[in-house]
Amino acid sequence: MSRVLILATDGFEQSELTGPRDALHQAGIETVVASPRPGEIKGWQHTDWGDSVAVDQTLDEVNEGSFDALVLPGGQMNPDKLRLEPKAIALVQSFARAGKPVAAICHGPWLLAEANVLQGRTVTSWPSIRTDLRNAGAQVVDQAVVVDGNLITSRKPDDIPAFSKAVIAALQESAAA
Repeated sequence: MSRVLILATDGFEQSELTGPRDALHQAGIETVVASPRPGEIKGWQHTDWGDSVAVDQTLDEVNEGSFDALVLPGGQMNPDKLRLEPKAIALVQSFARAGKPVAAICHGPWLLAEANVLQGRTVTSWPSIRTDLRNAGAQVVDQAVVVDGNLITSRKPDDIPAFSKAVIAALQESAAA
């Protein structure tokens, strides 16, 4: 069974964590939510606070080697907070260097820019961070999902079905290889 690490903190966009997580579970894939602190993290749903999600592991407890892929939900606050966490950035870099799927949606690609893994890659994102991604060396396109090697990116909650399908396909390819 594949294992996927979902990296998030307070302010994650509710649907961008729960949608992919639920799709992965339906495909028989285990997910683990990691955050800088233990307990629960609070989601953001459109214009107000959403539901809490249990944290399975803190960043200090995560062993990248025990996971097959990394998912980075968006929400404006979530990746902005995480990019100030050296351990979060080190995890993104570790997954990317290992060639494991790294999937980021909406504002989640901010972490890819912070981890310096975008040079020469094609990605998509929420419109307001596209300049940041270009400045980090990426070619930015406006598509529901973009797969460039091990990077999988999407723009917004409406793209969750395509995003989830791409993550599952990448895990199936990795398992078959």
